[in-house]
Amino acid sequence: MYSVCGYALFRGKADARIVGSVFLVANLATLALRSGTYSSVELNVLVVDGLAFFAFTYAALISDRFWPLWVSGLQLTSSMGHLFKAVDSELLPLAYAAALRFWAYPMLLILAIGTWRSHRRSISNSMTSA
Repeated sequence: MYSVCGYALFRGKADARIVGSVFLVANLATLALRSGTYSSVELNVLVVDGLAFFAFTYAALISDRFWPLWVSGLQLTSSMGHLFKAVDSELLPLAYAAALRFWAYPMLLILAIGTWRSHRRSISNSMTSA
């Protein structure tokens, strides 16, 4: 995660820098605020996930690329784990924790590929205009 976010911060455009920054801040906030048991709805993590969703959506709205919309959509999907736990309090804590974490890996992959393609495109454009 740190290498992908660092790559996005140093090589990415505004959309990638926003997504990478949100990943880093949300990760640290989640580690600091979660109870660790996942036996009931993690309200602090719910707030962090909601703020991350809004930040990812903002990045998608300002972007001229499609990949930030995928990140935003996957964050929304991930956040649905909180709803599942609220609806069914008997949901196993492991299943709840997995639902919150699962989509982070594809989101990081999308961030890495989106940043790489954007950086490659900017290099190609600068070579053709020179």
